[in-house]
Formats: sequence, structure tokens, C-alpha cells
Amino acid sequence: MRRDLALLAAAVAAPQVYARVTTRGERASAASGDLRPADAALVLGARVWADGRPSLFLRQRVEAGVTLYERGLVPRLILTGAGANREGLDETEAMWRTAVELGVPEHALTRDPDGHDTRASALNARDRAGVSSVIVCSQEFHLPRAMWLCRSVGLDAQGAFPPVLAKEHTLMGYARELPATWKAALEILRDRV
Repeated sequence: MRRDLALLAAAVAAPQVYARVTTRGERASAASGDLRPADAALVLGARVWADGRPSLFLRQRVEAGVTLYERGLVPRLILTGAGANREGLDETEAMWRTAVELGVPEHALTRDPDGHDTRASALNARDRAGVSSVIVCSQEFHLPRAMWLCRSVGLDAQGAFPPVLAKEHTLMGYARELPATWKAALEILRDRV
């Protein structure tokens, strides 16, 4: 019984472990000196409040992208998310307003309202924005899976994360990553078969 539980736990964790191991050393704080230049920051969408304001996680992702832009590591930000999320709100519009408010010129911003999930965002960055290298901007718990998905479509991907501020949401984020990384693994396998 214990052996079966151990095998089940290993199977559940395997994709997350793989994603973390293969991206180790390629993920860093947006403010650190451990990242190399890329074609763009790929800023992933997240929740927008009913009044159009970005959630804390979304604002932090945009701030990470702005930090990379200000440091000269990327010439532009690709703001990718749902153009009309479940509540009918445009994540990329909230991201655009935030980036402009933080001083990024409009010519350095590209909106992708068709980035309904991380894989779609990666494909759109490659196929529509024409980039071959990105620094993915998201919370630390999300980056291994996001980078794995970007790499699976041929992008050279690094990851930049903002400071961790919301601990209870961060714990939920780590828990969510186990099934989400399994979904990513199945998508990647499907594309290769």
C-alpha cells in the first residue's frame, strides 16, 4: 500500500519535477543580473477586477516586464491574455494601461488578446509577434510550466518573476501547478505524436 502511494505521488509530481529541473538556472527575479537579453518579455495574463484594475498577480507580472524593459534586456513587451475572460473583461487592456502608467512607450507594447492559455500565448508570440526568444513574466510557481510550454514550440525561454507578496495565493498557485503541468505534458506529447 505504501509503495503504491509512493509510486502514485511520484507519477503525479513527475511533470512538475521535470519542468523545474529543466528550467533551473534560467529563472530569476526580474531585478536580478542573472537574465540575458531576449526579443521580448512575454507577460502572461491573469485576473482583472470588475472595475478593470489588474489583480495583484497581474500587476506584478507587468511590473516584472517593465523592469526588464527598463534594464534594456527586452525591446518590447508582449502582453498576452484573454481579450474577453469569463467576466467579459480584457486582460490585455488592463496590462496595457498598467505598462503605460509605469512609463513604457506604446510603441514598445504588443497586445495579444488571443492568449487564452500559456500554450496559446507561446504560439502567438512565435507565429504572430515573430519572436524566437522571450523572458516569460509570471509568478515563480508558474514559470517552470510556462517556460516548458514556450520551449516546446521552439522559443528560447527564460523566466522572470516578481517578489512574492501574497503567500496564501502563492500556496494555492503551487498546488494548482501539479494538474496544470500534467495538462501541459499531455499537450506537448500530443503535438509530438
